[in-house]
This record gives sequence, structure tokens and C-alpha cells, in this order.
Amino acid sequence: MNKIVEALKDTGVFYIATAEGDQPRVRPFSSVTEFEGAIYFCSNNTKQFYKQITENGKVEVCGMKKDGAWIRLTGRLVRDDRDEARAAMLSDPTGPSDLYTPGDGIFEVLRVDDAVCTQYSMTGGPVEIHP
Repeated sequence: MNKIVEALKDTGVFYIATAEGDQPRVRPFSSVTEFEGAIYFCSNNTKQFYKQITENGKVEVCGMKKDGAWIRLTGRLVRDDRDEARAAMLSDPTGPSDLYTPGDGIFEVLRVDDAVCTQYSMTGGPVEIHP
């Protein structure tokens, strides 16, 4: 499994920061999957989050693991319009299968490009996590 996806799943809940003009916006997420070796998140295309990432795809993700270490991921979200990517997200245990279906017109999956992920802790130096 992609080590970054594994680390995000280990947090349970992680937070994705976007930008709206000069104002940062942060939201909790828990759905993440690996598809074709890449990291994928999902959203509803009627939400402000989706509007923000279509205007500026740069995001930062942060989550704390059960052992007290935290991860920080930076990257750019890119829409993937394939139903195969949607199906992968919905089949993942973290996926929102009770909220969306492929072809419903609102379910969007977003691939993370240019991902850089680092794990931090109070007891050691930063460690880069590679897919």
C-alpha cells in the first residue's frame, strides 16, 4: 500500500487546508484511498471546498497519529473524472459509500499530484514518507 495513504489512514481524521483568496480554510476529512499508486481524496462538487481547489489546487494536509506523531502532506489536487477512480474510493473502507454513487453528478475524486509528506514527532527529527 502507498505509505502516505497508510499514514493518513492511521490518523483516522486529518485536516485539509485550502485557500480562498487570502483566507486559509481547513476542514476535517477521513476518506482517502490509493488508486493506480496515487493518493485520492473525494468531495461533493457543490461544496466550497471543491470550488476552492478548482481555483487553487494547492493544499496542505495534517493529521495526528495515535502514537503522537503527526504528518504533513503538501500537494496539488487534480480532478479525476473516471468512474474507475470513483469506484476505488467508494470501495475503500474510508470511502463515503453511503453518500455518493458514480454518475450522481456531484461525487468528485481528487488525485494528489506533487505530494511531499513528512512525519514529525516530539522525540525525533522529521522523516519523509514516500509512496
